[in-house]
Amino acid sequence: MTTAPSAWLPTAPCTPGRCTAHHGPGCATVGLARAVLRLATALAVILTGVLLAPLAGPLPPPARRRLTRRWCRTVVRAFGVRVRITGNPDAPAGPALVVANHISWLDIPLVAAVLPGRMLAKREVRTWPLLGPLAALGGTLFIDRDRLRALPGAVRELTGVLAGGGRVVVFPEGSTWCGRAEGAFRPAVFQAALDAGADVRPVRLDYRPAGPAAFVGEDPLAASLWRIATARGLTADIRISDPISSLQYPNRRALARAAQRAVASDSANRPSASVHHRAGSRPAARSSSRTPA
Repeated sequence: MTTAPSAWLPTAPCTPGRCTAHHGPGCATVGLARAVLRLATALAVILTGVLLAPLAGPLPPPARRRLTRRWCRTVVRAFGVRVRITGNPDAPAGPALVVANHISWLDIPLVAAVLPGRMLAKREVRTWPLLGPLAALGGTLFIDRDRLRALPGAVRELTGVLAGGGRVVVFPEGSTWCGRAEGAFRPAVFQAALDAGADVRPVRLDYRPAGPAAFVGEDPLAASLWRIATARGLTADIRISDPISSLQYPNRRALARAAQRAVASDSANRPSASVHHRAGSRPAARSSSRTPA
């Protein structure tokens, strides 16, 4: 029996059929042999990370962060994705809540390649082959997205990491969107930044072409892996904005709005075409990567 998603969860109108296909200007695919080689190489890199992650545990935090960056960049490159970075990835010392728009599972290694930190992810990620064990070894904070009562505890855990001087990476839209449409930032996680007195680092992610990278709706992970491996000329743009001091804002909603404005501030430079007439929230919709807020 299938359980209907909770009405309070953020949802997106994006679906695999409308949003992820290789279509539109700039969308093309590589040959079968090249795609198979990409996928095999990427999976080998991921498996190597799973096997070697325990050895990195005793290393000092700066050394672990350097290794994480290099490994994540290797994963992304193995899939044939080119990366362009705008802004300063050398974050100042101190705790930070890194927030980004959410399009794909690929967002995770991309953000970690420039601003590694402890990720907040849905509980289901823990069961994913290879990626799940690696996320757990990397200190990912898992949350049960179907239990509203679990949210305060998750915020307290985030606050503890930030108060200890750590960095946490979250996707406040609470759901993956295709990149043509976007969701509102949910304010709950910003309470952790307020309570810990931590800065917020806004990060914007864009993929060109947009379709192949999108991981939305009931899209199977295997299908998404193959779609990215077969994409020709897939480019990921990462824009890192200046830190936002949480001390400047009276509450989490105001802080969330400021962070969303920073992430969306270059929207005029993105393609205007959209597969959606509106970008709303519908309880009946399903999303592939939702986290409550």
